[in-house]
Amino acid sequence: SDLGLFWRREFRALWRHLHGTFLCVLLAGIGTSLLLFSRVILHLLTHFPVLVWAFFFGLIVASILAVARRIGEYSPAVLGFALAGAGAGYYITVAVPARTPEALWFIFLSGMIAICAMILPGISGSFILVLLSKYEYVFTAIRDFNLGVMAVFGCGCVVGLLSFSHLLSWTLRRWHAPTIAFLTGLMIGSLNKVWPWKLVIETFVSSSGAVKPLLERNVLPGSYLEATGNPPYLAGAVLLAVLGFLLVFAIDRISSRTSVVAVIHERELRIRSESDASGSR
Repeated sequence: SDLGLFWRREFRALWRHLHGTFLCVLLAGIGTSLLLFSRVILHLLTHFPVLVWAFFFGLIVASILAVARRIGEYSPAVLGFALAGAGAGYYITVAVPARTPEALWFIFLSGMIAICAMILPGISGSFILVLLSKYEYVFTAIRDFNLGVMAVFGCGCVVGLLSFSHLLSWTLRRWHAPTIAFLTGLMIGSLNKVWPWKLVIETFVSSSGAVKPLLERNVLPGSYLEATGNPPYLAGAVLLAVLGFLLVFAIDRISSRTSVVAVIHERELRIRSESDASGSR
């Protein structure tokens, strides 16, 4: 086990077992992306929130379809797990307020949960941060180079990745279809959180003195225009939602094609090695 290798100080074996080089490259890529685009994303969220959430909405709808294809079976029990996931996802969007703690323990927990999304099929870490109402907070910390928050969040990511990967692997091996069905339902229920047109019902003042939404309600584009006087950007929102959908769809197709090619290549190598072995006899 990981801990056994650590306590025996077999660090090279532990590094290989954890695929350390791959994880370092992956985390470096994530960190670089966050540092480069945090300012851009925060600017867009401040000035064009409807368009940003519309893009997210399209991404998640496409992810739902991509994950649903992996369920494999549609028995009543599996459909029950999907409905349970949808109920849980919707409840999370309603129960979790727009204001969540900014204490370091919650930032650590957010990092743990968000990084787990990287090994969940179709769910992104950004999506989890949105559900936890910590998307803007984390990106602001990265933009301002707040080393304390970044370090705590990073430690949470490492702990979450090392611990949750074993649990998910075990769950998928034993109950693949129910697990994928539950995740699919979770994303369906959570679409409530990323609906682009929202009315702020109640606000609060953050620790930095900024006024931010506390409670929000989803509305149709026409109602949004009447209530706020702000343009709903309907055409742009639909276009970006479609763009987000097509982006995930294209990535999923490329990923599927790459997986098929890898399987075929592995099979050819196995057949070739078996032929060489039989020829040598």
